[in-house]
Amino acid sequence: MEPQEIGKVQNYLRKTFGNNQLTVIPPPKPDAPVEVHVGGEFMAVLHRDEDEGEVSYSLVMTILDIDLED
Repeated sequence: MEPQEIGKVQNYLRKTFGNNQLTVIPPPKPDAPVEVHVGGEFMAVLHRDEDEGEVSYSLVMTILDIDLED
């Protein structure tokens, strides 16, 4: 994804989740995944899909069972 596109997605996610600490990190290499961080902590991976001229994005967040413990 291009930096301008990443900025638009980041603004959308910040507005949607009401969290200005959410940051979309551009990948260090073109084939590397785009990461989403909240408060500096990794939270999810962002994927871009283009099909028949339509672009969509998917946010994939994995939650470990140990993270659910009090």
